[in-house]
Amino acid sequence: MKRKLLSLSLAAVLALSLTACGGGGNSTTTTDSTDTAATEDTDAEETTETADSGEVANADKPLVWFNRQPSNSSTGELDMAALTFNDNTYYVGFDANQGAELQGTMVKDYIEANIDTIDRNGDGIIGYVLAIGDIGHNDSIARTRGVRSALGTGVDADGSINSEPVGTNTDGSSTIVQDGTLEVNGTTYTVRELASQEMKNSAGATWDAATAGNAINTWSASFGDQIDVVVSNNDGMGMSMFNAWSKDNSVPTFGYDANSDAVAAIAEGYGGTISQHADVQAYLTLRVLRNALDGVDIDTGIGTADEAGNVLSSDVFTYNEEQRSYYALNVAVTADNYQDFLDSTVVYEPVSNQLDAETHPTKNVWLNIYNAADNFLSATYQPLLQKYDDLLNLNVEYIGGDGQTESNITNRLGNPSQYDAFAINMVKTDNAASYTSILSQ
Repeated sequence: MKRKLLSLSLAAVLALSLTACGGGGNSTTTTDSTDTAATEDTDAEETTETADSGEVANADKPLVWFNRQPSNSSTGELDMAALTFNDNTYYVGFDANQGAELQGTMVKDYIEANIDTIDRNGDGIIGYVLAIGDIGHNDSIARTRGVRSALGTGVDADGSINSEPVGTNTDGSSTIVQDGTLEVNGTTYTVRELASQEMKNSAGATWDAATAGNAINTWSASFGDQIDVVVSNNDGMGMSMFNAWSKDNSVPTFGYDANSDAVAAIAEGYGGTISQHADVQAYLTLRVLRNALDGVDIDTGIGTADEAGNVLSSDVFTYNEEQRSYYALNVAVTADNYQDFLDSTVVYEPVSNQLDAETHPTKNVWLNIYNAADNFLSATYQPLLQKYDDLLNLNVEYIGGDGQTESNITNRLGNPSQYDAFAINMVKTDNAASYTSILSQ
């Protein structure tokens, strides 16, 4: 039923080792896009429903942005033009700020619980290094801020914690971060961000695992015994650093995404990770499209049970009506509960029921992954999508990008008229217009 991910032929893409990579359910009522479009101007020059044929124009078809929220990569301001492209446009992701706070708290809790052994050189300074994914990505910015906030190393910059990389800061003189303090069992320890950098490879791809592996080798060669903790904006980079150095040196490493390999590595000393409920996100990505295509209330099968019994509880997602955005909630994965997260590709049981094919006939969906080599999206998110597309009777064509250029993806959206709906994962959060311009033609 599903079409396989298109393979990439560029040697540069094959060489990529990049890894990724965010109560409610406020109900909003949508109407069938065909009925809605039929009430609009049917001038042949307009990109609206064609009055003679009854077909829905591409500009009116359901659209879900996912994983990368349309926004200004410098300011974080949401691109509301993209989020309100038509009446059936939404975003699906996760609560980045809530997850960032969880990650920072997880690291802090681990340090406090292991204070007797974590200071490897006994200098009274808990030194950590930080792998930053994409300095212009809202999720990366939030995670960097979350760690610095929890550890007291953040510095205010225009009302928010500075999320810039520090380069090297072994002497604590950086103005981008500051030394924090932790008092444990009557003793005060200094917490210092020794080094941080954006993990961007020479070809321009961010969240790059190989770059992170090289970085930890460089840092450990320069100031190895000062590094007490390794923190990463995601598990792909975290696991690269863990395998390259910190595992052999018993240095706890913390990531984000709850990728299967990272969860399994907790048994070998990986400090912990954050599950962004990819099972819920993947379901929401396709469920929102299914509802829009069926012309039913958008909350159907989400906050309100459908006829098959699919429903999500308010403790696993929220909906922001103003932002037209669904956010899955995050869960900390540590040594205490990691066995519950070993398989990241299992569908979420409360929304695992098959829809009736007569009531919900098969529809064609075009969906892209910004980078076919992204570990979280390709190894966790897409396998989940491929299970849900069967349950929701959607025939999805999966397109894999190169993680560097939008055109590598948009060039393969040459005939949008053959699809009923679209799910888009941009390379850069600023580039929504690269897609909407095609759909508006």
